[in-house]
Amino acid sequence: MRDQEQDSDDLQPTRPWIVLSTTYDVEAWIDNYNRDLQQAVKKDNTKGYGICFCMELGGEIYMHTTSEGDILLDVTEEAQWVAPVITAATGVAAPSSSIWALPGDTLTQLVLGLSGLIAATRIVVSHAYKTPKSWPQRY
Repeated sequence: MRDQEQDSDDLQPTRPWIVLSTTYDVEAWIDNYNRDLQQAVKKDNTKGYGICFCMELGGEIYMHTTSEGDILLDVTEEAQWVAPVITAATGVAAPSSSIWALPGDTLTQLVLGLSGLIAATRIVVSHAYKTPKSWPQRY
């Protein structure tokens, strides 16, 4: 499964990150990201799409927004160092797993808080979020 996911990801270019310093910058980035994501996602592939933040100091954060507007983050082991920043930006305590569930109204603060720590991004069209079995599978 990981190889298939990697093959899909390889089709999407990795883009260098430009630090966003205002909420206006973040809102403009979100609009642009949404357009790019809509072009990249095929109608038959509607699970696990989003963006991958490649972090400056190592690791990756996969972000997906649900149809309800909530945010799922899959923080790789190598990127666990960023957990205090996510908590500070969103007010949500770190979960016991690598998957964070955040309310949608924290997206701007999240991106603004992470902005100076991101090296690059890429659109992801298929990512297997390892959510706990008790979570509803609505993503």
